[in-house]
Amino acid sequence: MAETGASPLPPTPPAHSPLFRAEHFVWLTARVLEQRLFAHHFLNGHADPVETALDAYRNEDGGYGHALEPGLRGPVSQPLHAGHALRVLDAVGRCGGQRVERVCRYLTSVSTPDGALPTVRPSQRGYPAAPFIPIVDDPPSELLATGPVVGLLHRNEVWHAWLFRATDFCWHAVESLRESHPYEVQAAVAFLDSASDRPRAEAAADRLGRLVREHRLAVLDPEHLDSSPVPPGYAPGEHHFPHDYAKTPHSLARAWFTDEEMEHSLDFLAGEQQEDGGWPVRRRQWTPSAALEARPIVTIEALRTLRAYGRSIG
Repeated sequence: MAETGASPLPPTPPAHSPLFRAEHFVWLTARVLEQRLFAHHFLNGHADPVETALDAYRNEDGGYGHALEPGLRGPVSQPLHAGHALRVLDAVGRCGGQRVERVCRYLTSVSTPDGALPTVRPSQRGYPAAPFIPIVDDPPSELLATGPVVGLLHRNEVWHAWLFRATDFCWHAVESLRESHPYEVQAAVAFLDSASDRPRAEAAADRLGRLVREHRLAVLDPEHLDSSPVPPGYAPGEHHFPHDYAKTPHSLARAWFTDEEMEHSLDFLAGEQQEDGGWPVRRRQWTPSAALEARPIVTIEALRTLRAYGRSIG
């Protein structure tokens, strides 16, 4: 007999459906955190086990470390880890309360003089890190690190003193962009999608979308990848597509692309599922362990994006 109050068992995904194949891949390869996240998103799993798994990465300073973000190894807290932790909490509806208050205190302690976040602090030195993540003695403020964090906190109606100057930094950084690269654009979208001043956000997003198209930062015809440029410093084949910017139909970035362009993008995303059931990591691979840990993260994101656009995943 089932326990009283137990969650109903989810229907079994059809054999050989994208979800069925991805589930096998996750159980085979993923960390406990991604296993719990997969169960939460697709198998009626509760949020509590996700939070418990996330706690293993939390440090006494309120930040997160221990390779939560696979590109940074070692125990030390870093802003990129904190951003990853907040995305997890947001994904399970737990981005609030004392847990997030502790994160905000950590963010305050590691902010640059202008109140924003560096990507990586020099405390990472001595521990393994992806070679494309620079470690310098006096790291500057980065929209890449600050934008997604500020956006998540605004979306969850978190109010903390740290947010005032960090929000101002994001507005200035986004509205000053004259050239950029895909990951920075994604960070800008993460901020704009949740910024409280909607007319200002829509105007900034419109200008950013024109920049993306003019500089060919999105592949609009996946059947001709060879003719699409890869930004300087990116790995061969490290392309970005409309679905990478507009992860849901409600994103401001969705207006940057026609219906046909978005359908081609989603077709490409669905077709990227590999024989083992997981999705590939397009970023440069620098160590097998980091690549193995990143693939379940990318796989969960791909399934969530396809489902958000009404694509059948099983």
